[in-house]
Amino acid sequence: MTYAFPPGGLPSQNENPESTAIFTEAYAVIPASVQRDIVTSFLPGWDGTRAWILARPLSGFAETFAQYAVELSPEGGSNDPEPNADAQAVLFVAHGHAHLTVGADLYELRPGSFAYIPAGAPWTLWNRSDQACGLHWIRKKYVVGAGLSPPDVVVTHDQDVPAAPMPDCGHLWATQRFIDPLDLRYDCHVNIVNFQPGGRIPFAETHVMEHGLYVLEGTAEYLLNKDWVSVGPGDFMWLRAFCPQACIATGDGPFRYLLYKDVNRHVPL
Repeated sequence: MTYAFPPGGLPSQNENPESTAIFTEAYAVIPASVQRDIVTSFLPGWDGTRAWILARPLSGFAETFAQYAVELSPEGGSNDPEPNADAQAVLFVAHGHAHLTVGADLYELRPGSFAYIPAGAPWTLWNRSDQACGLHWIRKKYVVGAGLSPPDVVVTHDQDVPAAPMPDCGHLWATQRFIDPLDLRYDCHVNIVNFQPGGRIPFAETHVMEHGLYVLEGTAEYLLNKDWVSVGPGDFMWLRAFCPQACIATGDGPFRYLLYKDVNRHVPL
């Protein structure tokens, strides 16, 4: 199985430049249709790599995280990927294969692989195959919790994490949690949220957590602040704190997205 990833390339000169991209004071939508070659960045310390930078901290908007879609060419990667010693990382592989090392441990990543790397841990990432590898990379400065030990490395796979149904939803809405939500060592979660056709968030969630949502498959109507927006594979939604949100899954198949949220820490005053 593969998961949605930026299409790259460039539309033909016959295409209408009007798009569904939106940027407001409460949310942004960066549709797959605008995730093209000319908006990629090349990163210091990385070989054979390009990145779509989809989210970065902005004053007055979402401030806790950055989110990249990273494409590794064959033999592309880095021995020193993270320039900030305080930054933790979450990786999720959309297509292709990669070798991840964290300290002395080697992990073989494939589509659906998830990795959490604590701040300060030495890690490397290389594509040793003959095909490109696409993965999502979420970066967040770690916030130490009083009396808590540092978090552990977590490497697992989508297929090994059961979807926990939400209450009173007839199994139409379920969440795959890669990290135990009761483990307070972790100050953020990255989950996969799953809806069957017709499933929905049945109220407008309004909360302090910031979000990055990358649609892995399927379609939905998504409420963002006061607007209903149609989203599909490869679309990215970026929400600041307290932006109301809800969704209704459409189409004939599951609607799934990779969700970032900040949790488990006091608000700095």
